[in-house]
Amino acid sequence: MARKRKLSARTARKLEASLFIAPWLIGFMCFMAFPLLFSLYLSFHSIKVLPGQRIYEYVGLRHYKEILYKSSELYESLIPFFQETLIMIPVILVFSFMIAILLHQKLPGRSLFRTLFFLPVIFSTGYVLTEFVNQGAGSLNFLAQRSVEESLNAWLGDSAWARPVKSILSHFVLVLWYSGVQILIFLAGRQTISHSSYEAARIDGASPWETFWKITLPAMSPFILLNLFYTVLDLFTFPYNPIIWLINDNQRSYGYNSAMAWVYFAMIVLFLALMMLLVWLMTRGSRQPYRFWK
Repeated sequence: MARKRKLSARTARKLEASLFIAPWLIGFMCFMAFPLLFSLYLSFHSIKVLPGQRIYEYVGLRHYKEILYKSSELYESLIPFFQETLIMIPVILVFSFMIAILLHQKLPGRSLFRTLFFLPVIFSTGYVLTEFVNQGAGSLNFLAQRSVEESLNAWLGDSAWARPVKSILSHFVLVLWYSGVQILIFLAGRQTISHSSYEAARIDGASPWETFWKITLPAMSPFILLNLFYTVLDLFTFPYNPIIWLINDNQRSYGYNSAMAWVYFAMIVLFLALMMLLVWLMTRGSRQPYRFWK
């Protein structure tokens, strides 16, 4: 009887989980599965649009070969974008982590500050964000007023990283706009750490710096990993992403654009796989018993 009850409870939990993911699954199957499969089908065809009909001509991997080996437009936009992404990811993670730690403190008006940091996520999305940037709301004028750009030119020169660094600094407001979800996740993660751990550390004479490195940071590592993947996916779907603009160019055929979208998707998956490998290499020894301090 006990085993039957245990199995029934396990089945009930599975059914409960299935009910929670059912809305997303139904929406995906109804609205996203067919466009994805159809775009994959188009990437292997050349489409001719005629009055009242469409002619699909199978061309195999011709579009993929042209994108990867015969055309340089993808690489010209992709390389600077990857450079900006590699800089933006740690900046957003460190900024959101620090703000989450501050917002966890018992400060006057803490709820108001939490709301203010999350409001840009609601208002600055999609077309709204595009309009903000077009109107200059995402730029920092002090770079030109304080001659910061001249100092950057003298420091970086003509290096390959000069353009990404100046682009990020000139649009640093976007870091604030795109850190709301990360701050919320870090804040939730910080609240999972028990106060008894910090009390034990203070009794044993640990300094705040040691407490941060030995308790807070290890306990927050799963949330750092979660925010890492979320930030990467968020940046790769950024409205000002030059690759998405390239994919949406109407001057090319549907098949060519579909092939470019799938090439871009494969690059995103490869980038995430490399990050997962890097994180695994950095944390594979973390299962050993942890000592608070020497």
